[in-house]
Amino acid sequence: MEQPTLDPQPTRRSVVDWFLATSLGAVMVSALYPAFRFVIPPEVAEAPTNTVHAGDLAELPPGSGKVFRFGSKPGILVRTATGEVRAFSAICTHLNCTVQFREDMQNIWCACHNGRFDLNGGNIAGPPPRPLERYRVDITDDEIWVTKES
Repeated sequence: MEQPTLDPQPTRRSVVDWFLATSLGAVMVSALYPAFRFVIPPEVAEAPTNTVHAGDLAELPPGSGKVFRFGSKPGILVRTATGEVRAFSAICTHLNCTVQFREDMQNIWCACHNGRFDLNGGNIAGPPPRPLERYRVDITDDEIWVTKES
């Protein structure tokens, strides 16, 4: 039986073919890449939202809370038992989960790792390292307007 012989040395023709194939591939990629970038444009950042209408005062009885949209991110409104309305970012400072108001505990709670914040946004339990970002609240004609201060 004859054993197939393995050619350990590449031939000049195989080396030239390899260079031609890779250079042809490089030319195709360099020609097609700008076309694909034109067809699929990059994502444009959303315009920053500084003030939003978060709801009406009648929707928020004393001792309750509500999550609202602040641009592309969530915010949370809290109305204390005394009737004061406060607003915070609803993004937990630990792992960016969305927080919610717990009426039974009268605080803001993150379900991801049982993090809790008081009604001033300060972290009181769990792993969150920082307080929630606070927003300014203005009430005009029973409408709640929330402003992010820079």
